[in-house]
Formats: sequence, structure tokens, C-alpha cells
Amino acid sequence: MEPSSKTETLDIAGMTCASCASFVEKSLTRTPGVQRAVVNFATEKATIDYLPAQTNPATLKAAVVNAGYGVTERAPDTSAAERSAEIDRQKALAYLKLKRRFRVAAGLAVIIMPLSMLMLWPAMMARINMQWLNYGLLALTLPVLLYSGREFYTSAWNGFRHRAANMDTLIAVGTGAAFLYSLAATVVPGFFTSRGLLPEVYYDTTATIIALILLGKVLELRAKTQTSAAMKSLMGLQARTARVVRPGGQEVDVPIEQVQLNDIIVVRPGEKVATDGLIEEGHSAVDEAMLTGESLPVEKKAGDPVFGATLNKTGSFRFRVTKVGADTMLAQIVKLVEDAQGSRAPIQRLADKVSAIFVPTVVVIAILTFVLWFNLAPVESRLPLALVNFVAVLIIACPCALGLATPTAIMVSTGKGAEHGVLIRNAEALEKAYQVNTVLLDKTGTITRGEPAVTDFVPMAGQAAGLLLQLVAAVERQSEHPLAEAVVRYADARQVAAVPATDFRALEGKGAGATVNGEPVFIGNRRLLTEAGVTLNPDFTAQAEALLAQAKTVLYVAVAGRAVGLIGVADTVRDTSAAAIRRLQSMGIEVVLMTGDNPQTAAQVAQLVGITRYFAEVLPQDKAGKVKELQAEGRTVAMVGDGINDAPALAQADIGLAMGGGTDVAMEAAGITLMRSDLQGVVTAIELSRQTIRTIRQNLFFAFLYNTLGIPVAAGLLYPFFGLLLSPMLAAGAMALSSVSVLTNSLRLRSFTPSKN
Repeated sequence: MEPSSKTETLDIAGMTCASCASFVEKSLTRTPGVQRAVVNFATEKATIDYLPAQTNPATLKAAVVNAGYGVTERAPDTSAAERSAEIDRQKALAYLKLKRRFRVAAGLAVIIMPLSMLMLWPAMMARINMQWLNYGLLALTLPVLLYSGREFYTSAWNGFRHRAANMDTLIAVGTGAAFLYSLAATVVPGFFTSRGLLPEVYYDTTATIIALILLGKVLELRAKTQTSAAMKSLMGLQARTARVVRPGGQEVDVPIEQVQLNDIIVVRPGEKVATDGLIEEGHSAVDEAMLTGESLPVEKKAGDPVFGATLNKTGSFRFRVTKVGADTMLAQIVKLVEDAQGSRAPIQRLADKVSAIFVPTVVVIAILTFVLWFNLAPVESRLPLALVNFVAVLIIACPCALGLATPTAIMVSTGKGAEHGVLIRNAEALEKAYQVNTVLLDKTGTITRGEPAVTDFVPMAGQAAGLLLQLVAAVERQSEHPLAEAVVRYADARQVAAVPATDFRALEGKGAGATVNGEPVFIGNRRLLTEAGVTLNPDFTAQAEALLAQAKTVLYVAVAGRAVGLIGVADTVRDTSAAAIRRLQSMGIEVVLMTGDNPQTAAQVAQLVGITRYFAEVLPQDKAGKVKELQAEGRTVAMVGDGINDAPALAQADIGLAMGGGTDVAMEAAGITLMRSDLQGVVTAIELSRQTIRTIRQNLFFAFLYNTLGIPVAAGLLYPFFGLLLSPMLAAGAMALSSVSVLTNSLRLRSFTPSKN
């Protein structure tokens, strides 16, 4: 997409099948200035990339309307939740209208059917005037056609005017042919009797087919609303009000829409965080499961970020608003899921190609069926048989199931992924994840926590560990070095009392020193102690070398000129990394480690987590080259990273997965974003992808199988061998059942749960 292009999303009304979506897409694509148009039948949305210099939204809407379909207007400046609520309201109204149409058709069909069956009882027929019965059936059938089935005929006519055919064309031609034949037999029965034919009527066929198709649409629409349940639950998480601190300290509850940047908001225990911001005062534990899928609350203090729609659990705090409206994390997640649900998976291309030529092909097959039956059947029954089989072919071939097979599964799975903290950018990324056989893991921030932590605190003989840690922490509290912060975190976790330090001085490249309790304290590397004239005895040196052999950074501690302790610092492996890697390996996926560290450190980390192959001393600019190296071996590679220097490798990989705790650049380059900094998210993404693609393949198989078997049976292929013909009413029921079965199969993805390591 060119930088000067824009993207417009339109809500399309009136589509009834995949052929409709294909026709709208073609109409938009042919519009000057449109670079790309994707129409999703399941979500009823069109996503259009266009050049503003050549076209505009009004022209795009006109192209849809000229194609015979409608555009549901979106109110300007409305949130995703408000747009969704409005669309849901309109769909609810459409659903009620559809049910009314179905009830009228079903109620009249229940009357028409037994009246049409009177011909099976000759004694009854002798007492009834056949012509008047036919007029009565005509009167009962007209409301079914003019009210219940009106939209089928309107849509078919619009398609005819635009030289296009869709599902409604098949229904309209099939039921219309049966009705017109019956109308002629009712109004001019002599035309048939003079040619030795009985003036039979098929009003029951017309009414029952329309009723059954409407029943299928009712069930289909109800099932389609369930496919977006995860999206609706996401939108429903947004807080409705916020407690804003006004000048003077007054706290006022205001609607969330009135919250502005830099407002100070108060959050009490049990309340939702209103929007995104940074804590300025207080501390608490916040449940961020709706963002990350992590069930354990996260401890928050001053300076930590908080996100809208998360739930405050224990304490109270105040935070300053940094993002509102469409810029919040929740809004971005909703937008990403919406885009993914509207995208098209490569596996869908076959279905799209078939749908584009399917309806015209079926019409040709139906006509050939009519001609063959009319020429080969006995004279006295050839016209009824030709008509019945013509109608059956048209009705059973409606390609609804084919159009619903892929997008419904994509809708459910992307929403389900968001529930578990896995944000899928588009359907192509979901399909690529299914093909992955190699996962390349960056070490820092991916396998490891990405920050130094104290792993060993070793006081020398005769030193009190608590007192020594108190002295060390006093010095390090004055420093801003990452290693100093690790020492302070270690001391705070053990509730070491803070004592003052004076004469602090940072010694660049060596460490730091200060006076604590009247004694000089130095913390740093071996060079620092050597230059300070501190003697290192053999036992002290041996313990330091043992820590160095474990690929740890060693801090030497001296007090009053004596070496008194050692501190081992390392970037520690995440608690869940080894289990997640074992799970990936059990799925038949090779896991490879990549790091800029030396081979000794790489080998140790690889051994800790169960990885056998690793790349060490890889410079940032060479990471993408390692991905290419694996791809050259014929592997489908998923790259997992979190930093800016991972972005080229994420883009080069077949599928990139960015840790949510990483940089925006990394997440922009990735196809999937993991909201939680945990390799379990990689397992979840691949498991979800595999289950989704299996479901799509099942849907496509049954949709193709249904039409492949159904059309020949409807055409009468079994009649010469078994004397069996397919009633058009059974064909209508089978057609409705096929769509509902595909939707039901896709909805099984709602029960997806990630495996537990």
C-alpha cells in the first residue's frame, strides 16, 4: 500500500452468499483509484485501500449501491464499541424481520402442504373441485412469494441488471419456475389437458422451499452472531465512567468520553481502570487478564503503566492519563482483531475462485438437466419430471457453506486468540503459523527476563549476610546502573533496612563507592578492588572464578579495605521458558536459540531450557541472516523477539511473533503479538493456528463434498439405477443444513484452551 493511500471500511448490507461478496469486491476493485478491496461475507465488511486523489468514500459507497447492495452508515467520531452496538442493533432488527418472514412462510406452508396432498386420496378428490382448490393454493402461496420470499427475487433482479448471479438467483429461478408452472396450470389448465398432460401444481414446493431456506437463514444468522462473541466481550470491558480529580482536589465521576490527556484519575479497590496512564501515587495489584491472559494480578507502584479495562484488586492509586479513545491499548486490540477478522486467508482463494463461477455453472447444469429429462422421460410425465429436477439442482447448489467455511473460523479463532493474549494481525499470519516447523528464539527478553537479577550472594567467612547486604544496598541505592538496580531489588525483596550513604562516587567502568556507617564500601569489578589496594585471597578468587564459569557477572565487595563478599548477577531464564520449549518440541517443532552472547553463555542457557542447537555471538544486523540460513534449509521459520534489533529478523521470518513487553517497532514487524512476555504464548498461537486450519479444511471438504454429491443426485443421476429422485423440498432442507453445519463446526473453536505445560 502506497504511503499516500487510505483505508476505508464499509459495512455491507444485503449480501446472501459468497458470490455476493465476490461481486461487491469486483465492483469496488473496478472503481478508479482503488488499489485493493477485500469483502468478507461472514463479517459483512469491505476493507478498501484507495488513493484519495482519485476517489473518496462517497464514490466507494456508490459503487456498492450500484452493484445492488447497501451500505450501513457509520456515525462519525464513534468508538468501536458504539459502532458495534449500532451494527448489533441493526442486525437484531434484521433478525426479527427475518423471523417474521419465516413464520409467515412456515405457517402458510403447513396449510398448503396437506391441501396439495389431497390428490393422493381419490375419494377426497372426487368431492373437491380441482380448479377451485388450485386457486385456493395460489391465494395461500402469493403472500409467501410477495412477503416472505420478496428479497430473493429483488436480489436476483438486481443481479440480473448488473449481469451477475448469486445464491438468490438460484432460489428465485427455482421457486419462480415452480410457481409460474403452477400458475399456468391453474389459470389455463386446458393448455395442458389438450396435450395429454395433467395440470399439476407445485405450490407446496414453492412455499416449503422458501420456508426451509428462511429457516436456514434464521439459524445461520443466529450462529454468525456467536462467532463474534469474543470481540463483543472485549468491547464490553471498557469502563463507563472515571473518577477525575479536579483543581482543588475535588473528585468527580464523569463519562469516559469526557476524560482528557493528563487528567488525574482515582482508582479504588474493585474498580476498573478507566483508560491508559502512569501511576503517580499509591500501589496495588491489577488484574490484566483481559490484555495478557495471565490470571495472576500484577503488582503496580508509582511510575508503572496501567491500562484501560483492567481490574484493580487490592489498593488505591492515582494515575495520570496518557492515552484516550482510539489510542488506548484496548482500542488497539479491538482494531487489530477487527482487521484480522476482515482479512482473507490464502486457503480461502480456492473457495473464492469456485464461488465466482459456481452460480452460472449451476444454472447451466440445471438447464441441461431440464432438457435431458424433457427429452428422455415418458411423454406424460416429462414436463413435471424436468421441472422438479431443474428446481432441485438450483436449490441444492446454493454456495452458502462454501462462503462461510473460512471467514467464520477466522472470526472465532482471532477473537479467541485475543482472549488468551495472542493478537493475530491477519488471517495470513494465522495460516503461516500452522506451517511452522522451526522456532527461532532470541535469548534476551524472550527466553530470559531481559533484565539482570542477583543469583548469588556470597559473604566471606565471618561476615554477617544481613549486615553486608545492608551496606551493599546503601551504596547501590545511589547508583542508576542496571546492575545496581538488580542489587537493590534483591535487597528490597528481603526487606533489608535502608541506611544512609555519604560521599557516593561512581567509578566509570569499574563500579561505585561510598561511606556507610563510617566505613568505606566499594562494589564493582576485580579491577576496582585491585586499584584500591584490596588483597584477594585464593579462596575468594576461586569462588569468583566459579561464578564466572557459570557465565555470570561478578561484583566484588570490599569494606574498610578488605574483600568481604561476592555477588553473582545474570539475566535469568523465565520460569515458563523450559516447559514451553518442551511443548513446542513435542509438537514436532525444532527450537533454535540465537544470542549475541559468547558461546559459553549460549550453551549454558540452551542446556537449561533443553535446546540442542544455538547461534552465539550474533550481531543485531546479522539476525535476519540467520533466519535466511534456516529458510535455506527448507524450514518454515517463526522468529520470536522483543527488541528493535529483532525487527529485521521478525520481518524476514515466515511468521514473526513479538513479545508484548517489547518495542513498538518489533510488534509492527511481527504477524502475531504476544501480550504476555511468556513463551507459552508461542505455544498458544501455534496450537490455535493448527486447530483453526484443521477446522477450515473440514469446512471446505464438507462444502465441496456436499455440492459434488448433491448436484448429480438432484439432477436425477440415481433415478435410472434406483428409481430415486430428490424432492426440491429435501434439497432446500439439505442446503440450509449445510450452512448451519459449517457454522457449527467453526463455533467449536470457541472451546479452544491452550495446553498446560
